[in-house]
Amino acid sequence: MLGTDRRPPPTDPPAGGPDAPLALLDAAALHTVRRRAGLRPARAAPRPEPAPYDGRRPVPEAAGTRLAQLLADRSAGAGGGRRGTAPDLGELLPQWLAAANARGYRAPAAVLPALLDAARARTDLRPGALLFAGARGRWLARLNPEWRFALRDASGSGALPPVRDTEAVRRLWAEGLFAERIALLSAVRAEDPAAARELLGSLWSTERAEDRLLFLDSLRTGLSPADEPFLEEALSDRSRNIRATAAELLSALPGSAFARRMAARAATCVSMDRTGGGQVIVVEAPHECDADMRRDGVVPTAPAGRGERSWWLGQLVEAAPLATWPARLGGRTPEEIVALPVLDDWADELHAAWCRAAVRQRDALWSAALLGRVSEVAPSASGQAGLLKHAPGPPSAAPATGPGTSSLAERARLLATLPPAERSGWIAAFIAAHGLSEAFQLLGVCAVPWAEPVGRAVVDALGTARDEGGYPWSFSGVMGLAERCLDPAEADRLALLTAAPDGPETEDTRHGADGYWSEAFQRLVATLRLRAALLAELDGPAPP
Repeated sequence: MLGTDRRPPPTDPPAGGPDAPLALLDAAALHTVRRRAGLRPARAAPRPEPAPYDGRRPVPEAAGTRLAQLLADRSAGAGGGRRGTAPDLGELLPQWLAAANARGYRAPAAVLPALLDAARARTDLRPGALLFAGARGRWLARLNPEWRFALRDASGSGALPPVRDTEAVRRLWAEGLFAERIALLSAVRAEDPAAARELLGSLWSTERAEDRLLFLDSLRTGLSPADEPFLEEALSDRSRNIRATAAELLSALPGSAFARRMAARAATCVSMDRTGGGQVIVVEAPHECDADMRRDGVVPTAPAGRGERSWWLGQLVEAAPLATWPARLGGRTPEEIVALPVLDDWADELHAAWCRAAVRQRDALWSAALLGRVSEVAPSASGQAGLLKHAPGPPSAAPATGPGTSSLAERARLLATLPPAERSGWIAAFIAAHGLSEAFQLLGVCAVPWAEPVGRAVVDALGTARDEGGYPWSFSGVMGLAERCLDPAEADRLALLTAAPDGPETEDTRHGADGYWSEAFQRLVATLRLRAALLAELDGPAPP
């Protein structure tokens, strides 16, 4: 205790004078020591339960190291200006998580905090990150308020009881967290749709409206006529969103009573003009929205700028089974129906409703008809042949003038209903005819990695854009998609574009568009090769 008696402690409050500041500090120091000395040990909190067991496979060692690198660099994205040639690691994290989840790996315990932090900062990461984190991630999230989002958003699949364990399923359904209940309902629905429907109905009346809506959405998986009675009851729900979702699901059941009611209503509004030789469609929109229509989900109040009658017509046609129209319109095919003229400027409203119906009912034939068809496609920018004969799509038509579409967004939704090969071929032909400026929304519906026709069309179009003197930032959206979606096998072909065009180097070529393009292509090639390395690491040997 050397030094404790060097001077007595102050006994009086500090007085004024030149030594007042020093005296005040002495008094504060003494008070601090007294306060610390008087602290009593807090009551020991109960130790948390051990983290639950996760039976999934551990990631290979190289893949775990790579994940730590991706998480450490997730906030290091480039700001404005030139991005350089290095890949953006943060943009590869969702793809890494998707690949790891597809292979059934569990998250290394050491990266769980960083993984939850990443999911907190980026909502786009949450589904993949929380599935990868599993039950241990949820266990850890309970210990930190900043991670509480994981308790509601997590998939919960790692801690679910076996679907056939009826007692455990009902207990978790009654007592579990919302995330666990959502995951449980989805798991049961995938294996036993009837059991899931029974589970949903057991507590339906006691659920919050927003929870009922998400639970109801689970019926999309394995939707069948057996779901009709439950959905018919939901049409009378007090929540408008639930009524609308129930109506949407029922309209996807062509044999349902709801679909028959909507078909009958829509058929009275659309028919062939018998006075003009039967080659023209005539439309008579509803004059009122009665109580039965409202009960079936028809919204009576039109949005601003829309006429009431056209608003009601659109909802009826959208909800009617598409099989209604060949029988109603002379036995014609969808392609022939879409090509018919429509009297009194009703064509846009009618075609738009058919577009929505084709998307809702996932009808590829109607989608192809509404997108348009061509007998032959112009060659791609590389001079190679385009689509097969009679492939769907009008790549020579203007982007917004298809027979049944008025925007690229509508085309993208229709394309999503086509088989992957048809979809890829249509988009490749569109890019070959129009370039990349209008293609961004369409590329978003392509499966990853892009099929060869799409990848080649994008690479060819990027090369053409460079040769025409454009700048890569004019195509930044497509370049970003290409980094994430191009098949890594395209890297070698792209490497040819990283070199500057032939000719003498000048100040303009060194610091102008050519230099920017060279950097952009180098970054794209580096990203593709890194993606290939990520997948190879995930397929590597298991850790000892």
